[in-house]
Amino acid sequence: MKIATRLTILLIVLTSLVAFSVGWFAVEASTRSQYTVLNDKINVVIRSGHGDSTAALSDALNVVQANTYDLTLDVVDPSGGVVQVNSGFVPLRKKPTLADVKASLKFVTSLPTLPGFRIRSVFIGGGDYLVVAGSTSQITAQGQHLIREVALTGLLVALVMMLLARLVMRKDLSTMERLIAYASDVANGDDQGQIPPSVGSRDVRELQAALATMVVALHQRIAIETRSVEAMQQFVGDASHELRTPLTVIKGYNELLTNPSINEEQRTRAVERVRREIDRMDSLVADLLLSAEAREAPHHLDQRVALSTLVSARTDEFVSDHPERAVTRDIDGGLAIRGREDLIDRLITNSFSNVIRHTSKESAVRVRLHRDGLNVLLVIEDGGTGLPEYGVRPQRFRRFDASRSRETGGSGLGMSIMADIVEGLGGSMTTSKSSLGGLALTFTFAVEG
Repeated sequence: MKIATRLTILLIVLTSLVAFSVGWFAVEASTRSQYTVLNDKINVVIRSGHGDSTAALSDALNVVQANTYDLTLDVVDPSGGVVQVNSGFVPLRKKPTLADVKASLKFVTSLPTLPGFRIRSVFIGGGDYLVVAGSTSQITAQGQHLIREVALTGLLVALVMMLLARLVMRKDLSTMERLIAYASDVANGDDQGQIPPSVGSRDVRELQAALATMVVALHQRIAIETRSVEAMQQFVGDASHELRTPLTVIKGYNELLTNPSINEEQRTRAVERVRREIDRMDSLVADLLLSAEAREAPHHLDQRVALSTLVSARTDEFVSDHPERAVTRDIDGGLAIRGREDLIDRLITNSFSNVIRHTSKESAVRVRLHRDGLNVLLVIEDGGTGLPEYGVRPQRFRRFDASRSRETGGSGLGMSIMADIVEGLGGSMTTSKSSLGGLALTFTFAVEG
């Protein structure tokens, strides 16, 4: 066999192995990421049931419904009876047994008796257990689809390499060897080096570009999935922390109320504090639901909203409720947008609430609404102290002023809800320094007709 033929065969084999190695790495990374996301969702639901067994089932159901998790919730009684309280898109058809429950109390697991599902259980009082199950069928299907794509890609790469090796052997051999070495490094996780330059034929240069594109695409996909998982984990962690704080206070004061030695004044203060914490939890949950609803706003853009009328009405109410403030307005009439009036009304209300909460009673306010080409601009300014930084998209549970506590600064959802509403309606929100000295909020919408 000629050396050119042997080198061609060797080159094809190596290239195929590299392609399949990189593809396998991509499939494994994607599958692990999806399993991690599913496990995290199940653990979030399980953790919601810890600490108070009497409310564990309702708390778990609230978490599943609030986050639209594709999970099945089964309650197993001491006799082995099963009641399904929530069904996922792929429901758990086979009933879990008490043996399944005991095998999944400590961590999320897959059981041979419940194939195609990841489950975990938690005791919810009265001898009952809650089983949280998530289907892995979609993960399996996506993995199989990726494997088929990797196989097809590997075969195509092998075919291309065979043709190139026949056309360019001597001049491009060294370049090909360097490219193979680089691809092998990437497949092994060492992607810090630069891709070797091509000094050979056009085919080799195209191969180099294809390899570089494949590596970049792989990195981007892994980075996107990593950011998605991290963002979800951060949001769940922050939300859990925000809810855990009032729960801790309520638990502490509840224990205080059971103490027969406290006087009536202490008892009254404890009851009032518990009531405030319950109200704060109710407000936080409502804000979380509103934020989720706002992000679904693009599905509800069939309503014409008379923005000029709505802004004028809310400004009149603000002036009436706060006569001590100097309020100037410049509102063009007849402007309308597509959206949902209740969400836009909440947007304006939140803007004025920010002014009330974070500025003195004497601070001036200016409201402007005008058309700018194909857009409508709503600007609400105040004469307060402004923000530490401008032009940053508000993040959930992130207060601009770290000195404000949860008691005085809210949950950190107010401005992020405003951004969610505007973006959900296809617009944008920016923060800037106002000429009045404080904050200027600018909301941009597409004009209607």
